[in-house]
Amino acid sequence: MNIYLEYTKEIEERKGQGLSPKPIDDGELVVALIEQIKDLGNEYRNDSLHFFIYNTLPGTTSAAGVKAAFLKEIILGESVVEEISPSFAFELLSHMKGGPSIEVLLDLALGDDAAIASEAATVLKTQVFLYEADTARLVTALKAGSAIAKDILESYAKAEFFTKLPDVEEEIKVVTYIAGEGDISTDLLSPGNQAHSRSDRELHGKCMISEKAQIEIQGLQKQHPDKRVVLIAEKGTMGVGSSRMSGVNNVALWTGKPASPYIPFVNIAPVVAGTNGISPIFLTTVDVTGGIGIDLKNWRKKLDADGKPVLNDSGDPVLEEVYSVATGTVLTINTKAKKLYNGHDELVDMASSFTPQKLEFMKAGGSYAVVFGKKLQSFAAETLNVDLVPVYAPAKEVSHPGQGLTAVEKIFNKNAVGSTEGVTLHAGSDVRVNVNIVGSQDTTGLMTSQELESMAATVISPIVDAAYQSGCHTASVWDKKAQANIPRLMKFMHGFGLITGRDPKGVYPPLTDVIHKVLNDLTVNEWAVIIGGDSHTRMSKGVAFGADSGTVALALATGEATMPIPQSVKVTFKGDLKDHMD
Repeated sequence: MNIYLEYTKEIEERKGQGLSPKPIDDGELVVALIEQIKDLGNEYRNDSLHFFIYNTLPGTTSAAGVKAAFLKEIILGESVVEEISPSFAFELLSHMKGGPSIEVLLDLALGDDAAIASEAATVLKTQVFLYEADTARLVTALKAGSAIAKDILESYAKAEFFTKLPDVEEEIKVVTYIAGEGDISTDLLSPGNQAHSRSDRELHGKCMISEKAQIEIQGLQKQHPDKRVVLIAEKGTMGVGSSRMSGVNNVALWTGKPASPYIPFVNIAPVVAGTNGISPIFLTTVDVTGGIGIDLKNWRKKLDADGKPVLNDSGDPVLEEVYSVATGTVLTINTKAKKLYNGHDELVDMASSFTPQKLEFMKAGGSYAVVFGKKLQSFAAETLNVDLVPVYAPAKEVSHPGQGLTAVEKIFNKNAVGSTEGVTLHAGSDVRVNVNIVGSQDTTGLMTSQELESMAATVISPIVDAAYQSGCHTASVWDKKAQANIPRLMKFMHGFGLITGRDPKGVYPPLTDVIHKVLNDLTVNEWAVIIGGDSHTRMSKGVAFGADSGTVALALATGEATMPIPQSVKVTFKGDLKDHMD
């Protein structure tokens, strides 16, 4: 059976589960699609064309490489497909994020055909996921006198890839859906026992909350087609727990908007809310997608005449409702006034939801584009020897002259990137820092690998000293699902440059152990910054942060992370260690 017929067999199997055809990441399958597209009489031509355009994953997948190469053929006139004009081919390349698509666009922009070069340059000016190999080509062309290369770099130096994007809409209409009462765990949004399916976004989306809840959400969307559904933790906090990336992915899948019409099941910009706000790291993950998190404050403790909380029979505070967000309530978010309204009634201030940085994430479609955009603008300005034009909002800097530093503050100041020269930063500052050690967890690692592919990363950043992909969580449950997923994960991460808990070739060097131990063994520098996937950060040295799969991917790809300097407490131990302790 050829690879396409195998795919159609899988399609039928998925149809029985109520699923769409699985997004394609295999280059060999795309080769088969192209052969059938070129054969005008082929019975599978129309389906092949649809899969090629709408169901092929972007970034650095092998499928993306084959797709980009064929689009290049169409643009150059080497292949003719009636349904894909050269201008449409450029549009498809513009949605492929980076990697092979950038390579093709650079080939065309720096080629001999002036008209094609101009159109390719126009598309390149909208792209941000460029790496050293890409920017090196622009520098080489600039030195050779290329006017196109100079034009592209001048656009990058002005950050036109960001400034020319549409602003965040002033008013966003939402309709409420109460997902539960009390704190809502990420395990409700992305159950741990379904971790094996997290990289298959549509399949994993089936496990969010319940089938009943999914039907109710769809009902609200049909009833209010012009509004976005906001998922609410009534009387609680939204997103407590560790399955943050997959949880946000599922919420976005059901309530967000498509990142691109040509990228299947990748949704962005969910709106989530909680009476007590959003769990901090979950909120960071919402930011990754350009979403909105709302601290509702719609319930408060009831007070007696003396101003003391009234308690119920169980000894818990009695709550009284400030305003209702019952399922089906239509509300308005005003992004300029930074307030939430019910009609003309102001309900709550949303200034914390719309900081300058968060508005940038929303405008750019997520935080990755902002991180890469800043790096690209800085590179272009330096290459052209021009002053950096202030485009992005400056990071919050908190400095208390004359005040000493905690150990954490010292580490942040030492590793800070792009902060104001000569300013000592204290707790509360938002800081870009170089990351030394990165840990990726095996039940979420496939999502991290997908994020790396989507941002067109192919190798670990040279800034990172060491990184580890664990295999310890699935080692004790080595079922068929783990046997199918983990070797694939280990092969990808090993090729990317990580130490892997399971070696693809069966050769096991030292440091293939439980993730907590390995990260501690890898960290030899007390000044290190460590990013650990899903809170795997119990470190004896440096300063460590638990992070979602996306932040782990960003740290691996760029060697950087952005986070606030936390407050800390100094704890001193006295005495001697026992002989068995280290």
